[in-house]
Amino acid sequence: MNKVVLFLLAIVASFSLEAQIETPAPSPASKLMQTVGLTEVMVDYSRPSMRGRAVFGELVPYGKLWRTGANAYTKISFDTDVTISGQEVKSGTYSIFTKPGEKNWEVFFYTDTQGGGTPREWDDAKVVAKATVPVYQMDMPVETFTITIDDVKSNGANIGIIWENVYVAIPFGVPADKAVMSSIDKALAGPTAGDYYTAAVYYSSENKDINKAKEWMDKAMSMTEKPAFWQLRQQSLILAKAGDKKGAIEVAKKSLMGAEAAGNDDYVKMNKDSLKEWGAK
Repeated sequence: MNKVVLFLLAIVASFSLEAQIETPAPSPASKLMQTVGLTEVMVDYSRPSMRGRAVFGELVPYGKLWRTGANAYTKISFDTDVTISGQEVKSGTYSIFTKPGEKNWEVFFYTDTQGGGTPREWDDAKVVAKATVPVYQMDMPVETFTITIDDVKSNGANIGIIWENVYVAIPFGVPADKAVMSSIDKALAGPTAGDYYTAAVYYSSENKDINKAKEWMDKAMSMTEKPAFWQLRQQSLILAKAGDKKGAIEVAKKSLMGAEAAGNDDYVKMNKDSLKEWGAK
């Protein structure tokens, strides 16, 4: 190949690299986010349009597995456990496949989430939930495939699928009531040992009311079966700051023993230094 041919090929290649024309995607990607109760729901899918085509029964055959959209698998994510058609579904991300019919659709929530089209080999063991839902006919045609989260309530909602003149809704439930009741029980039970400990350390470190910090630390320690050496270290510092050197020394010795048992040299040194400073014998 001579130099002239190589030069011409280089020119053609440079034009092909520079001519990067961007055009709209025929089935653009879309993301839907919705809070249902205390659960975050996200749908990630692509949106084909009719473009003069008959969809259900033609473009999308009845009774055959459909990707429920276009391009990559349509995915839905829940950040808490949910229920779908009475079936418990763990928090996580799932793909949605459907078998459209004239009167009913079958809907499948599937554990495989990577891929396009439909799975080459369908595995029933990967179906975490299945629902059969009725078809609702709409008077107004919808050009572009759409997924919605409808009829949002504190304990659940519907995953809506809309295209052409068809609407189907897949109900799901969320554990909002359980989470709220747990939160109420926890709040009414009063502060935990960790709450008292955190408040005490903050008050001490920010030079606020040291007597209040001591009171809270005493409560935290009384609620803790086996205080850790690092917790005892903080208690000794608060006691010393509150003017109780005798109590600080007693607690620091316990912290020292725990640190030595744990092999934590830093806490061993800090406790020894404090004991020396406080005049321990």
